[in-house]
Formats: sequence, structure tokens, C-alpha cells
Amino acid sequence: MAARHVNLVKLCVGAEAVEDLARWQDSARAKGPDGLPRHVTRMWPKRADELLNGGSLYWVFKGVILARQRIVRLDQVTGSDGIARCGIVLDPAIVRTEAVPRRPFQGWRYLSAQDAPRDLPQGRQEEEELPPALMAALAEIGVR
Repeated sequence: MAARHVNLVKLCVGAEAVEDLARWQDSARAKGPDGLPRHVTRMWPKRADELLNGGSLYWVFKGVILARQRIVRLDQVTGSDGIARCGIVLDPAIVRTEAVPRRPFQGWRYLSAQDAPRDLPQGRQEEEELPPALMAALAEIGVR
């Protein structure tokens, strides 16, 4: 039986659109020592092996999943306070996905492969985004 993978879903706090995430990840503060973007979180995922078997981090903007990034690895990051945290190292390529509404939550949540939104076709990756409220409304009624 082939090994399964699982994904994470996380609110993209402080970002209104996918372009905001891309700008943030271009900054030195968002990158690890190897230059790859990373997201540092307090909790270490218990399902790390499944995440590292092809999983992605799906980003929620204003209540709608709009993009994902493949998870490259998990690094231990020790902060200036001496506390060890999990650094989720991401592929720099941000892949736009179908818009799927997601209720607010704290931290991150697991997202099964079968429940993950599909990637937008290559030709639609560069399209300008609709306002998040409109995307959420369209997704709610099943128009993607």
C-alpha cells in the first residue's frame, strides 16, 4: 500500500491576498538560514511523517483557502527565549488553489488529501484575484 500524505491548513494572518504572502516571503525575516521560506509555530506536528510524504501548507486568506506551498521539511528552531519551536520549511513556489471557504480557527489544522482544494489550472495561476468576500460567497454557492 502506498504511503499517504496529509496537509496543514493555516490562517495567513496579516495578509489580504496571495500577493501579500509572496511579498512577505521575499523578505529576509521570512526565510531560514538556507533562504527557503519558513513558518515557525509553537507546536510540532504529530503526523510529521505524513506531512513530509508530499504534504502542503494551505493558506487561508480572509476566510477562504486560496493557495498552498509544499512542505519541504520541519526544522527545530530555538527562539531568543530559549524555547524550541517547529519551523515549517516551505517550497518557495506558491500554488494558487480553488477558493474554498474556511471558518476561523487558531493555529493550524490537518487537512486530508481528499479534502484539499485542487490547484488552479496553469493558465489561471496568474489571474488577478477577486475580492476575498466575493470569492467566499462564490465558493459558498459552489461556483469556483
